[in-house]
Amino acid sequence: MSTKQIRNIAIIAHVDHGKTTMVDQLLRQSGTFAEHEKVVDTVMDNNAIEKERGITILAKNCAVTWEGTHINIVDTPGHADFGGEVERALSMVDGVVLLIDAQEGPMPQTRFVTKKALALGLKPILVVNKVDKPGARPDFVVNAAFDLFDKLGATDEQLDFPVVYASGINGWSSLEEGAAGEQWGPDMSALFNTILKHVPAQKGDPAAPLQLQISALDFSTFVGRIGVGRISQGTIKPMMDVVVMEGPDGKAIKGRVNQVLTFQGLERVQATEAGPGEIVLINGIADLNIGVTVTDPTKPSPLPMLKVDEPTLTMNFCVNTSPLAGREGKFVTSRQIWDRLQKELQHNVALRVSETDEEGIFEVMGRGELHLTILLENMRREGFEMAVSKPRVVMKDVDGEKHEPIELVTADIEEQHQGGVMQALGERKGELVNMEPDGRGRVRLEYRIPARGLIGFTNEFLNLTRGSGLISNIFDSYEPHKGDIGGRKQGVLISMDDGEIFTYALGKLDDRGRMFVKANDPVYEGMIVGIHSRDNDLVVNATRTKQLTNFRVSGKEDAIKITPPIELTLEYGVEFIEDDELVEITPKSVRLRKRHLKESDRKRASR
Repeated sequence: MSTKQIRNIAIIAHVDHGKTTMVDQLLRQSGTFAEHEKVVDTVMDNNAIEKERGITILAKNCAVTWEGTHINIVDTPGHADFGGEVERALSMVDGVVLLIDAQEGPMPQTRFVTKKALALGLKPILVVNKVDKPGARPDFVVNAAFDLFDKLGATDEQLDFPVVYASGINGWSSLEEGAAGEQWGPDMSALFNTILKHVPAQKGDPAAPLQLQISALDFSTFVGRIGVGRISQGTIKPMMDVVVMEGPDGKAIKGRVNQVLTFQGLERVQATEAGPGEIVLINGIADLNIGVTVTDPTKPSPLPMLKVDEPTLTMNFCVNTSPLAGREGKFVTSRQIWDRLQKELQHNVALRVSETDEEGIFEVMGRGELHLTILLENMRREGFEMAVSKPRVVMKDVDGEKHEPIELVTADIEEQHQGGVMQALGERKGELVNMEPDGRGRVRLEYRIPARGLIGFTNEFLNLTRGSGLISNIFDSYEPHKGDIGGRKQGVLISMDDGEIFTYALGKLDDRGRMFVKANDPVYEGMIVGIHSRDNDLVVNATRTKQLTNFRVSGKEDAIKITPPIELTLEYGVEFIEDDELVEITPKSVRLRKRHLKESDRKRASR
C-alpha cells in the first residue's frame, strides 16, 4: 500500500470565484464521470441550501486519479463565517490551490483562508480563474497575490509559487498567457501536472504505529457515526483494534474499526487497508469526535487537538412563546431545541452553546450572522419552532479594559454611490484604510469597522448602491471599545389585537409606513406588522374591519390602494430587529414581535 502515489490538496477561494465549478471540471476530465453522466448542476454543492444560494457551506471530499496518482481534493467554503470548516479541511492536506478571479483580484475571504494555509506551512499554487472574462487582468492578480502573501508573512519558498491560468467553466488551463478571447490551453492537464509537481507526497511510514486524526464527521443510519481524516503514519485495516485519544493529555477510549472506505470520484469504496497520506472514512466507533486521534493501542501516538478561532457573535435561541406557537412546527420544546444544538456541536466546530439563567433560553455563539442563520434555516426545515434575539458581539476583557472585534470590510461600488456608502460606514465608526478606483466607473473601499456596526448594514448597503454593490467582511482583531453606535433609524408598527389582517385595515395603515404582512395573515398583540415612517414605535389596529350599514356613503366604491409588503426573510429579520424584539421562526413563517407582547409590560420594562 505504501507504494501508492497520493497527493492531498484543498481548493480555497473567495465566495463565487469558481471553486466548485473547477472541482467539477477536474472530476470530469480525470474520467471520473462517463460521458453520459455529464450533469449541468454542480456536483459538489449537494446540500439544498447550497444549491439555492450558490455557495459552499460544508467542506467536502472527492478524489481523482491522474497518470496513476491518487489526488484527494477537498472543496472548502469561501466565506469566513464557515472558517471552522476551512480549518478542519486544511488539517487533511499537503498543499493548497488558491483560486482568484482574474477580474476581481484577491478579496477579504481570500486573505482569511490563505493566512490559515500559510501559517500551516502549506505551499500554494495560484490559479488565475476566469481569464476569458472581458475585464480580466491576470498580471494585476499575480502581483496582488504576491503582495498579499508577503503581507501575511509567507516564507521565501511560499512566495515562489507556480501560476496556472484557467477558465473553470470552459474546462481549460495553461501555464502561459495567451491572446484575449482565445483558448490558451487544451484542457485541465496543466493544472493536474502542476499539482503533481509542486504538492509534496506523503512521507509517513506505513510500518509505524497508526496515527489518524479525525477532521470531519458524517452519519449513516446503517453504520452510525463515520469519521473522516488523513492517516499521518501507520496502516489501518477493517476489524482492527484501536484507541481513540483526545490529544496527548486527554482521555483514551478503546474501540474497533468496522469498515475502512476511501474516496473514488464522489463515491466511497471499501478498502482492505489504507496507508500514510490516504484520506479515509472509518465507522464502528461511537465515540468519534472532531480532532481526536485514532491510534495504536500498544504504542499510542496522539496528535494535538485541532485549534479553531473563537466565535465573535452570539444570539439567544428561545422557546417560541407567541400566541401562534405550535401551529406549524413539530419540535417546539426547550429540550428538543437543546438536543438539536448538542447534535450540531458534534460537527460544527466553530459553534459554542450554553444554557442561560432563564428557562428555555440558550446562548449560541458563532463566527458571524451567516454562520448562525444557516443553522437556523436548517433547523426550521427540520420542523423546529423558536424565537431568536438580535445578534450581539462577543466582547473580551483585556487587562481590565473592554475589547471588541474589529472587521476588515471591502466594498466594491459604483463611483456615484461612494458618498452615501462612506457616510453610512463613517456613522458606524468605520475607518477608511484604502480607496482604489478601477478606472471603469467603480471604486473599491477598504474599511476597518467594529463588528457591532455591521449588524444590520447589508440591507442599508444594498439600498444605498441600488443593488449594484458587493460587500464582504472578515474578522481582523480585537481592539478597545469604540463607543456607542446608533441603531435603527425608524420605529415599528405594532398590532394591538389578536386576529386576522383585513385589506380595509391595510388601506388605512398604508401611509403610516411599509408593511410586513398581507391580507388574511394571522396577527397577535405585540407582533410587528410594519416599519413606521417616523422614528418612534406606534401601536396600530391591524384587525380593523369596515362597519357594515345600510347607508350609502360617497366614495364607498373607491378601490383600496396598498403598497406591496416587504418580503420577510430570516436574514432580513435578524438584521432588522432591536434588543427589545425577537424573530419568531417556524417551518412556514418568519414573524417579528416585541419581547413583551402587552403594551403595559413594555412601558414597565422601559422605565
